[in-house]
Amino acid sequence: MVLRGDRQGAAEHGHRVTAAIACHVARAGGSVDELTGLLLHPDHEGGRHARHIALRSGQARALDYIRRVWVSASAAVASTRVLESRQHVYEVLAALRDRTETTPWRGERGRTALRVLRAHLNFAETAGGLLHHASERQTAEEAGVSRTTLRVVYETVLKPQGWLRRLRVGHGREGSTWYLGDGSADHHGTPTSLSPFRTTQYPPDPALEEWPTPETGTAADIDSTVIGRLMGHDAFAHHGLGSSALMIIGALHARPAQTISELVGSASVSRATAYRTLRRLADHGLVHHSGETWSLAPRALEGFGNGLPDAVTNEVGKPAQGWDSVAKRHGTTGIAARRKALHAAERAAYREALERLSEHRSKAVVIVRDGHQILVPAPRPDEIPSAWHAPSGRVLDPVTGRAAPDWRIATDGRLILITPADQRSYDELAAAHAEALSEWESAA
Repeated sequence: MVLRGDRQGAAEHGHRVTAAIACHVARAGGSVDELTGLLLHPDHEGGRHARHIALRSGQARALDYIRRVWVSASAAVASTRVLESRQHVYEVLAALRDRTETTPWRGERGRTALRVLRAHLNFAETAGGLLHHASERQTAEEAGVSRTTLRVVYETVLKPQGWLRRLRVGHGREGSTWYLGDGSADHHGTPTSLSPFRTTQYPPDPALEEWPTPETGTAADIDSTVIGRLMGHDAFAHHGLGSSALMIIGALHARPAQTISELVGSASVSRATAYRTLRRLADHGLVHHSGETWSLAPRALEGFGNGLPDAVTNEVGKPAQGWDSVAKRHGTTGIAARRKALHAAERAAYREALERLSEHRSKAVVIVRDGHQILVPAPRPDEIPSAWHAPSGRVLDPVTGRAAPDWRIATDGRLILITPADQRSYDELAAAHAEALSEWESAA
């Protein structure tokens, strides 16, 4: 018996394999007839899913399925470009990084999504291409967020908006396989709103009047390299400076001396968040302002503040002496270390469970016939010895040497037990056995 969830997972896996083969044939300049002949060939392992559809639903249904896969594969290949060299790959990654730096990441969830996306960009640059491998724990440690938060931004921001695609879920010691997109949502999903489009707050100064445009503008401008370097530190944890401080620092590093109105657009933060974050950074001496413009302190990227008198307050509490001191003042020291320790314990427990599962052996099942115990073969045994074969698919009892009436040999050489309650013919039973075996191997 195969559970419905297992059958669905096996079907999805088979479809992905079929689609990958179709894309390869389309990229090589093949045709739908060549793809059909390849998938329906009995010796081609990659065509198992298509042949399974033909076995269950008929040849016409399988051919229609192959045609639909071919149309999708041809469209996908036509809309992609071939990366000709490693230099070309780095150019594509650089263009993608520039796109993330000019995309508004509104709201706390959007800013967290940028941290996660920046972590995947780091992995992609290390792997040398858009295709890379990363586990959830590895990404959470790189981005400085929890796994729960990571999964939320995966499902609500990065996947729906086309920034990331998970091609294969990781298993054992292997991480998941990811592919970086360009942030244009496809037909599989629609972009998820990150924050209210228009604010309900208005400036207290009547001379400024009302804001006719969204509070966070559409012209973002940040330095994501700085964000990628700082985001894993305890100082930028959720109860520390947070993601808004990362956005402000990235925006001021990309373009110093910005006003509050300019930071609202370049850092994709609201006016209230900009004021609150700048005041927090100024308390550590990490930013200072001259007139209406704000800039980073000389060693702000290293976490060292200064006591310039023109900060947001007349007196800076105590200039920061590195990011560790900032984390200590906010009570977030050790969060990254505790997260790594938790992930290490989870990995160890998971691998131990896998080892126990791999060592598991099912108990032998025997039947008693004429006072003799006969071992019942496992669900997937090797082929039975030729000495047990008898004409018409019958099986010789190895104890008595006579044909066993309740046993038959399937077309693949394995035993089938026919009970009195089973009213199917031998041919029907053999076909059902072959189908169940195909489903089992696909799921495995």
